[in-house]
Amino acid sequence: MERYLIAHCSPTLASLKTANLFCYPYSCEQQLREQLAQWNARLGRKGISLLILRRREGTALVYVFRKARLQADLSNPDTARFLLRYGYRYPKVEDALRRLKKRLKRCDSFPHEIGLFLGYPLGDVVGFIRNEGKNCKCTGCWKVYCDEWEAVKAFEKMKKCKDVYARLWNQGRSVWQLTVAA
Repeated sequence: MERYLIAHCSPTLASLKTANLFCYPYSCEQQLREQLAQWNARLGRKGISLLILRRREGTALVYVFRKARLQADLSNPDTARFLLRYGYRYPKVEDALRRLKKRLKRCDSFPHEIGLFLGYPLGDVVGFIRNEGKNCKCTGCWKVYCDEWEAVKAFEKMKKCKDVYARLWNQGRSVWQLTVAA
């Protein structure tokens, strides 16, 4: 799992981003639960949590997030109002994640509001929904409909972070050493 955390979650580990997702193949449910418990115990001390959002055919969709930052994102009044349309009644992290898991279970693709759980700007999430994923200004970690300049800067910063984390990990640094404390 360590390789997946480095490859897919470096911006979250570095505290540049609220959250990341990755698909993790597993063959034993018990081992998966144990791995998650171990990582939560370790990284929880630095403000990072891991949660399985969905399981399908030997693959778990793992959500790696900074709870305090997610709480701040969800508590934004505009974000809370937007999420209310999708049945998110309370901006508390636990309630919102329960709702997200239910929505993920019901559909084959991702519900578009998931972008807010990943720290994407509200305007870009709304733009994606209104434009059905078309007509964006640019594409990086997400499709951009609003502030292209800020998004491009963020994409460059996240790419550099991933490159640096991969290099340092390959040189022997651990995920624990590379994770910024909250």
